[in-house]
Amino acid sequence: MYQPKQRHIQFGVFFQGVNFSTIWHWPESGSQVDFESFRRVIQTAERGIFSAFFLGEGLRLREHLGKIHDLDVVGRHDPLTLLSALTGITSKIGLAATQSATYNEPADLAYRLASLNLLSGGRTAWNMVTTHNAWTGENFRRGGYLDASDRYTHAESFVRAVFAIWDAWGEAEVSTTSNAPSWSKDDHTVAYKDDYYDIEIPRTLPPVPGGRPVTFQAGDSAEGREFAVRNANVIFSAHPEINDALTFATDIRQREAAAGRPAGDLKIFPGQSFILDDTVKAAQEKARWVQESQVTPQTAVKYLEQFWGRDLSEFDPDGPFPDVDPVVVTTNETRGTGFQLAKAQELAAKWRGIATEKNFTLREFVIHWTGQGLGRGLVGTPQTVADEIQKYVDARAVDGFNITPFLVPSGIDDIVNDLIPELQNRDLYPTEYAGDTLRANLGITDASRQLAPV
Repeated sequence: MYQPKQRHIQFGVFFQGVNFSTIWHWPESGSQVDFESFRRVIQTAERGIFSAFFLGEGLRLREHLGKIHDLDVVGRHDPLTLLSALTGITSKIGLAATQSATYNEPADLAYRLASLNLLSGGRTAWNMVTTHNAWTGENFRRGGYLDASDRYTHAESFVRAVFAIWDAWGEAEVSTTSNAPSWSKDDHTVAYKDDYYDIEIPRTLPPVPGGRPVTFQAGDSAEGREFAVRNANVIFSAHPEINDALTFATDIRQREAAAGRPAGDLKIFPGQSFILDDTVKAAQEKARWVQESQVTPQTAVKYLEQFWGRDLSEFDPDGPFPDVDPVVVTTNETRGTGFQLAKAQELAAKWRGIATEKNFTLREFVIHWTGQGLGRGLVGTPQTVADEIQKYVDARAVDGFNITPFLVPSGIDDIVNDLIPELQNRDLYPTEYAGDTLRANLGITDASRQLAPV
């Protein structure tokens, strides 16, 4: 069997859905919701030996100043429904679904994820997230019943209940012969009780070889990182720049050691973008074109409006930075986690200082601050970008990158067709999948498979 090397980088692809980095208004852009777009992306990724195809979760449509925010892409399919459809047209690539621990029930989610894992032959992953705000809760008639301070203690309880249900099946408990007295050997019932849950449920589906679905986590706070070390196989990060990535990796490795996990057991996948062309100059020009398309004049104004809490349409996007103060003290959650809980007036003063110092227009500042295009990602020829990736591999700063394409469905074509062959020629990227399961392809050890026993 093919064995992946430690010095190999791995790629995942993030089909975002809700965002303004995906350029939906270019003529060559495809549908953001039709099955064909998802089919094209995931099959291209599998051809490129990507480890996983990752979907976010949208439990409520984004809003802007009290109205649906439809300037950006704002709608997403249910992840498990879509991944179930994609299971039948793929054979190796992992299928990662974001599912909230707040707005699900452990027994139900454990069953649905186990179903997808069984049907896909062990290719399922659960991105564990927790949500506490009342705005999202209104869709579930629950309001803000979960206090922010309880979000991770509740998530820990939820995750351990799910693990207990999955672990109810031992090894080889399904009969392998037609003349056995019963289909399965034992009739286990799972009992789990703590401050949040009191569950008693008969086991439902047997595990696939390799055990539980893979677990992903993306919290970046100290509490979130500790939660990942206790419960996750993979941690997404918002630290793609190499020095920042090294700092993040050092912190995670120290937390691993304190928790008794082997060094490198928790795989680190920062978000990353790639812009490629035949020359470095052409790639830089393309990156500038991309960022200007991502942050349109309308996008720039509405980006600031979310922090100001008021209409800013009287300001020219290509004119000076707004000289008025926000009307809110703290921003809300209606545009997503990237916009919430900011100290608006302090932030406005800071941003105004940056814009003044660098002589930015309103739009130029937003492009600068959001870090699109040249400010965020690896830009160059396949050869120069491979040089940069070599540095990450040599420094052991990351295990892989979770790539957000700026265009759907063709946004990873040049990565698969041009960059990956260059990386393979340098022995920096796998030439085939290590196995049939996501665990095998990520190189996840048996020790991490049995995280958080209950």
